[in-house]
Amino acid sequence: MTIDEKIKLIKEVGEEIITDADLKTLLESGEDLIAYDGFEPSGQIHIAQGILKAINVNKMTKAGIKFKMFVADWHAYANNKMGGDLDKIKTVGKYFIEVWKACGMDLTNVEFVWASDLVKDPDYWKLVLQVGKSNALKRFVRTAEMMGRDESLDKLTGAHVIYSCMQVADIFTLGAKITQLGMDQRKVNMLAREV
Repeated sequence: MTIDEKIKLIKEVGEEIITDADLKTLLESGEDLIAYDGFEPSGQIHIAQGILKAINVNKMTKAGIKFKMFVADWHAYANNKMGGDLDKIKTVGKYFIEVWKACGMDLTNVEFVWASDLVKDPDYWKLVLQVGKSNALKRFVRTAEMMGRDESLDKLTGAHVIYSCMQVADIFTLGAKITQLGMDQRKVNMLAREV
């Protein structure tokens, strides 16, 4: 598959590519590229999360990109999903994975990574703190919409700020060069580019 064919296939997946030139440079580099998408296990999976996610991941792997699906169980816990019950959150995460298998996600070049595994590493928390020190609180508050929250300080908790720092750290810890996330995640993605 040519670089242009790969770019065309990747563009079918995303609503926005920050810069086409950066994508082309990455693909031309010849390095093994990792893309990632993260999800909070938070209840029943809907059609876009199930079938469309499987289709999109398959397109990325067909373009020669290794894909890391990030099971953001600790993030869901910080966001009080499933009533803040980490065991229930983990059960729902396993359910999501089984749904994607049933939807035909080709797992040949897909790895599922759990936040609960990353948080065991002190270097991860060091990176989370480095991210937190990199910008003022106001910058992190602006990323709150990615958790389905408005930007009102009255409604945000300290866990929501840590969530943003964790999400940026996740990108680097996973070695992701491509983040295949929703537009609600754009502010966090841009923050990661700035750090």
